[in-house]
Amino acid sequence: MSAQILAGEEGISASVEILRRGGVVGLPTETVYGLAADAFQSLAVAGIFEAKGRPLTDPLIVHLPEAVWLDRVALFTSSEQRQLVETLASAFWPGPLTLLLPKHPDLPDLVTAGSDRVAVRVTSHPLFREVLRRLDSPLAAPSANRFGRISPTSAADVRIELGDMIPLILDGGPCEHGMESTLIAVEVNGGGSLSLSILRPGPITKDQLIQYGHVVLPDRIVNSPGSLPGHYAPEKRLQIINADIEEFIHNSKNECGYLAFTPPPQEIIKRCAVVEILSPAGNLKEAAANFYGALRRLDISKADMIYAESLPEQGIGTAIMDRLRRASHGSIHGTGHRAGETSVK
Repeated sequence: MSAQILAGEEGISASVEILRRGGVVGLPTETVYGLAADAFQSLAVAGIFEAKGRPLTDPLIVHLPEAVWLDRVALFTSSEQRQLVETLASAFWPGPLTLLLPKHPDLPDLVTAGSDRVAVRVTSHPLFREVLRRLDSPLAAPSANRFGRISPTSAADVRIELGDMIPLILDGGPCEHGMESTLIAVEVNGGGSLSLSILRPGPITKDQLIQYGHVVLPDRIVNSPGSLPGHYAPEKRLQIINADIEEFIHNSKNECGYLAFTPPPQEIIKRCAVVEILSPAGNLKEAAANFYGALRRLDISKADMIYAESLPEQGIGTAIMDRLRRASHGSIHGTGHRAGETSVK
């Protein structure tokens, strides 16, 4: 039976009732739609992993309605760390920033995949926040898609992905950002100094964070949500191409799909079965909001494979390219070969 899609008060009330009983529902956020369960009900959290086909080694993000709930799910190792987190919360919450913090011992280990740190954020979506307030419990909620697949940015996308696995999707309209939250770890370094380690780029950029502390890229793999190299992937083979397109025009077949940042030359349009344009005006925020929807349409189109243009790696363009590289790493051709990135010169 396919999941029911409800909106407004009816959808909120039904969502809260299912969550209170230990069920799993699809909920909207400003980034992508999430698959939510009460973070303090271990059996409910297990339902998220089951519905998504997600490995139990891949931790989940915990969502709160307000920053004052932090002490329910996280601990602080120092007053300096708490002060920095409170400063970041004041600047970016509610919004698309996730913080990796020391885990509260009462939070089930399943939520964090056995890690001693928990990923936490406060969404700005009013429907999600209202569900949280009425439930009066934090929600564990990764993206509402099958594990490793394209993230959903509409209620209809969630039903396509998980409609047979969950009873209800709360319809909050299209997602504002269309790109998962920026994920950072607030690290305590030797000597007690603090740094912000960007584990996953997103709508909150390095330039926005740098005024709050020393921003670094991790020098090791950190077990955190959305950290796997092959993720956000279409079922069709996806290949990234770089600036020079002459060879692509010469060698591509008419059955391919093309993901363009801005309107491509007519030579490309003529060579492709389907073309998706992320931003006619060349706006990176618009491109991010349209990214997953365009990729999903290409994946279900008649195209036999997908080519994608590189985007400028500045601002949120860094996050788009991060997702594009993961999508190309995780996409599968018919023979099971992994796709990749190539320089077309």
